[in-house]
Amino acid sequence: MSPFRVDGDTLLWRSGHELLRIRPWGPGSLRVQSGLHALRDDLPGALLDAPAPAPAQAVVEPGGARITNGLLTAAVSEAGLVSFSRTDDGTELLAEQPAHFWWPGPRHFLSAGNGYQRLEQRFRAYPGERLYGLGQRMHGRFDQKGMVLELEQRNGEITIPFALSSRGYGLLWNSPAVGRVELAENGTRWVADGARQIDYWITADPDPAAIVSRYAEATGRPPMLPEWATGFWQSKLRYRTQDELLAVAREHRERGLPLSVIVADFFHWTRLGDWRFDPAEWPDPAAMVRELDEMGVRLMVSIWPSVNPTSENHPAMAERGLLVGTESGVEFHAGWVDKGNDAEIPVAFYDATSPEARRFVWETVRRNYYDLGIRVWWLDACEPEIRPGHPANLRFHTGPGLEVFNSYPAEHARGFYEGMREAGEDEIVLLCRSAWAGSQRWGAAVWSGDIPATFESLAAQVPAGLNMAVSGIPWWTTDIGGFHGGDPDDPLYRELIVRWFQFAAFCPLFRLHGNRDPRTPLGAAMTGGPNEVWSYGADAYALITDILHLRERLRPYLAEQMRTAHERGLPPMRPLFLEFPDDPRSWEVEDQFLLGPDLLVAPVTSPGATERTVYLPKGSTWTDAWTGTELEPGAEHQVAAPLSRIPVFLRDGARVPIAQ
Repeated sequence: MSPFRVDGDTLLWRSGHELLRIRPWGPGSLRVQSGLHALRDDLPGALLDAPAPAPAQAVVEPGGARITNGLLTAAVSEAGLVSFSRTDDGTELLAEQPAHFWWPGPRHFLSAGNGYQRLEQRFRAYPGERLYGLGQRMHGRFDQKGMVLELEQRNGEITIPFALSSRGYGLLWNSPAVGRVELAENGTRWVADGARQIDYWITADPDPAAIVSRYAEATGRPPMLPEWATGFWQSKLRYRTQDELLAVAREHRERGLPLSVIVADFFHWTRLGDWRFDPAEWPDPAAMVRELDEMGVRLMVSIWPSVNPTSENHPAMAERGLLVGTESGVEFHAGWVDKGNDAEIPVAFYDATSPEARRFVWETVRRNYYDLGIRVWWLDACEPEIRPGHPANLRFHTGPGLEVFNSYPAEHARGFYEGMREAGEDEIVLLCRSAWAGSQRWGAAVWSGDIPATFESLAAQVPAGLNMAVSGIPWWTTDIGGFHGGDPDDPLYRELIVRWFQFAAFCPLFRLHGNRDPRTPLGAAMTGGPNEVWSYGADAYALITDILHLRERLRPYLAEQMRTAHERGLPPMRPLFLEFPDDPRSWEVEDQFLLGPDLLVAPVTSPGATERTVYLPKGSTWTDAWTGTELEPGAEHQVAAPLSRIPVFLRDGARVPIAQ
C-alpha cells in the first residue's frame, strides 16, 4: 500500500501515526507540516491565510512522489525523506538529513505529555553556504552559519525564524515555540521545546530580493511609513515632567533644529498598568500635545505591557483572566520598582495573545492618551521582559508558554494597530523592542534594545540591522550613542556619538536615546544625564547639526524607499547582495550597507579612525558623494573618513543630495 496520497495540488504522506503534508503557498513556495495522528491549521503561526492558488502539481511516481510549484520542487521518498530542488535544473537546495541510519529520523517527536512534543527538524549542511536573517543578535556577525541561536525573545535579542540562504532559498520556521536553531557544519537542526507539529515555509529564487519580497507577501507587507516618521526623534532617560519635555522641544525650535518626534518615557504614569499620565508631573497633557502640534512635533508615549498589583486595572484584569497565567505559582512575571513602592515588587504582564485582553488595554490607552491627541506609541519591554526567564511556566490564551511565547511582541503590536485602525487612523507607527515574524504588518518599528555605549556596540549594529532587514522588518533603528552609559563630557564618547549619528542618519529611522552619565538607580526619580544634541560640546554640536540637516535632505529619497517596502516588501537598509547577487564579494561584506538602491554607506566604527576600507560592488559605477571622485567597481578602496563625514557613494550617477 502506497504511503502517498494526492489531494488536488497537495501531497500527503503517512507512516504509522506520522503525517506529512506539502502544499503550495504562494509563487515558488511550499508549506510543509508534519505531526502525529492529525495535522492542525489552528495553531499560532506567522503565515497569512492561504494565498491564491498557484499552478502547482503533485504526482506519485515509482519509489516516491513530488510536488512542483514554479522554481521549487519537493521530492519525498517512500520512507518520507524530503528534499527540495530547483525545478529548472534540478540543483538541490535543501534536503532532510536523518540523525542516524536507524533512529531518530530527520523529523523527531519526543513526547512532553498532553499531546505536546519536543520537535526536531534536521537538514543537510552544504559547504560554503551562507545564512542570513533570523532576527536580531548582538554577536556582531552578519552570516549566521556556524551559530547556535536560541529561539527566545530577550532584550536586544529578537527571534524571527526566517533564514535566507546563499543557495537560493528562504525558510520560515512557522512556529513561535521556544527552542533553538543550530547552523552547524554537519547539519542544521531546528528545535521546538514544546509544540504540537512541525510547520515551515520554503521558497526558491536565484534572486535574493525576490525571496525577501515573497516572504513579505507570505507574512504581510508593512504599511506606508508616514512622512513625519522619517525625521529626527528626540528622547532621553527620561523627561520627568511636562515642563522639561516642552523646554527641549522649544529649544529645538529656537535653534532652528529639525524635530519630528519627542518622547515621554517610562514612569510618566501613576502605576504600571494604569496606562495614564501622573497629573502631578503632567498636569495638562492635552495642552502639551497642542503646543507640540503647532511646532510640527509628535509626542510619543511609552506604554509597557506590565501590570502592577496595586494598579487600578489589576483587579478587573485578574478577575477576567486577562493576565498571562502560570503553570504553577502566582501570576507575576517580573520584579519592578514602581511609583508608590519603596522596594521591588512583582508585576504581571497582560496576555497579548487574548483578543479580549488586547481590547481592554487599547480601550484604556484610548481613553487616557489617544483622546488627548496622542497618536504615536512606544511599546517598550514587549518581549515580554520576564524575570526570571521561565517561559515554560507561562500559560497564554493561545497555548502554553513553550509553544507560543515568541509571538507575544507581534500580538502586542497587533492590539494597538487594530485599535488605531478602528479609530480611523492610517498613520500607525509602533516603536517596539521586540518582534516576531509578521510584526511588520502591524506597523512595528523595531530598535535594537538596551545596548552598550561603546564603539564595539556601534560596530555590532550594522550586521544586526542587516539581519533584521532580511527578516522582514523594514522600520529599524538604534539608540544613537547606545543606551547604557556615555559621559557627555568625555572626548572619546563625543567622538562615538558623532560617529553614531552619522550611521543613524542613513538608518530607516533616526532616533536619539540613552541613559547617560551621571546615571541614577532604577526608580520613579531617575532621569539620566543630559542627552540633547547640544549636550556634547560645541565641536560635536556643530557636526551633529550638519548631520541633522543631512537627514532632512535625505528624507524625500528615504520616503521613496519606504514606499518600495510597503509595495514590494524590500527594506530600505539592504545588504549588498540584495542589489548585487552575482558579485560573490557582496555576500561577504557585513560592515557596509545600501540605503535603497542608490547609496552605499560605510560607517566608521573604530575610535580615532580617519580612513577605512570600502568595497564597491561590480556591475555599477560609484562616485564618492562628498568629493565627486569616481572609483573602480569590484575593488576595495582606502577612503578618507575624517570625523566630519561618513563614507557614502552614489551608484550610477544617482542624484541624492548628500553634500550641500
